[in-house]
Amino acid sequence: MEPTNWAPEHSDALREHFAKGMSFSEIAKAINSRFKTTYSRNAALGRARRMGLAGEERPPSPLGATPPTPLRTGEPRSTEPRMPAFHWPAPVFERVKPKKLRCAKVEPRHLSLIDLRRGDCRYPYGGDEEGEAITFCGHPRRTGSSYCTPHFHLSRNPIPPPERMMSALLRLVETA
Repeated sequence: MEPTNWAPEHSDALREHFAKGMSFSEIAKAINSRFKTTYSRNAALGRARRMGLAGEERPPSPLGATPPTPLRTGEPRSTEPRMPAFHWPAPVFERVKPKKLRCAKVEPRHLSLIDLRRGDCRYPYGGDEEGEAITFCGHPRRTGSSYCTPHFHLSRNPIPPPERMMSALLRLVETA
């Protein structure tokens, strides 16, 4: 038997109350009031299990009391899947022509990440499909960028700035 902090008198009281058919919460209350302890329902249950008292079979409760039946509110639920009351219609998609991708007019060297050097273009290629290797352009980089000049222009917005913006930029340059 394992050591516990239950005194032998407390264990004897637990055994007596259990034999009377009391619930574990009632047993804990009775022991606490008798011995001025603070055992919980779970402590009484655990101690009873360690003593070999609590198991599958339990002595019948006194006075032929039956366990309470759970209260039912409402109708029993159906186990069949049900359709929602409101059904959203499926969206209709229009056919869209695929956009023509912009390409840089440079033949990449297809270097791996390990083969890239300090001044090489880091524009990625591949990796679109599962397991496809990713390679990099590898041509000399443009100053102040991670890409070569063709890839630098490819990665920027192809729409030219409006005329108003250009005139403002020119005025800034003239004043400087």
